[in-house]
Amino acid sequence: MAEPLVATYSIAACDLEAAQWGVATQSKFLAVGSIVPWAEPGVGAIATQALANPRYGPQGLALLREGLAAADVVARLTEADDGRDDRQLGIVDASGNGATYTGSGCLEWAGGLAGPGFAAQGNILVGDETVAALATTFTATGGRPLAERLLECLAAAQAAGGDRRGQQSAALLVVEKNGGYGGLTDTLVDLRVDDHEQPVAELARIHRLHALLFGKTPRDRWIDVDDTLRAELTERLAKLGHDGDLEQALGDWSGTENLEERVDGVERIDPVVLAELRAR
Repeated sequence: MAEPLVATYSIAACDLEAAQWGVATQSKFLAVGSIVPWAEPGVGAIATQALANPRYGPQGLALLREGLAAADVVARLTEADDGRDDRQLGIVDASGNGATYTGSGCLEWAGGLAGPGFAAQGNILVGDETVAALATTFTATGGRPLAERLLECLAAAQAAGGDRRGQQSAALLVVEKNGGYGGLTDTLVDLRVDDHEQPVAELARIHRLHALLFGKTPRDRWIDVDDTLRAELTERLAKLGHDGDLEQALGDWSGTENLEERVDGVERIDPVVLAELRAR
């Protein structure tokens, strides 16, 4: 059985201050997110593509878990692989070191760039401008949330030419220890656009919904619920069919709207929740 030809561009990256690792990718390939991105908090992030070897993901994370540096993991994986000439690989380790590999048999244009906190690579591209855009955009967006930076990298790379065959799918994976739903998962963001005419733009749209539903507003920006606001909340919820005890009503409504991660009692309220309630 032939191995999948994942002709694409990707960036594996990390934000050490936030303790997040992630991968963003786009390709003229169905469901690229099912093959390319791999990441584990405190361990590293891996992108495997070209004539992709999906085993690079779990095997690479296992080596990173042992404490090997990104460059050493790249060397270990490729040296043990008879198909290495057709592979492409990007790795960022627990310390933020980046390393990228492009086999001599990868279809032109193919190559990569690595630097502090990132490894960017692509194959069957219009030119090296695509990978350069990934690298320069990541560096220029320092200080912003990792997921947003990675999405901007994809957009910049596409604007620079992208995959010369066109677009089809895109994916974004970001991990953080206990950073996901309910603090019970390490998956902070795992979004995929499997088949779309403009997958990068669609991925950004879906991420905006994800940020609305599962993002976190700093507690110092939450609003105190005084008597006036309490009355407003009670009235608005009642009009939506949630009357009675305010805490119960708010809980029922927020659960219906998938905003429960942004609700914690009724003494204070997340401004995002308030804005969504008022918009209803």
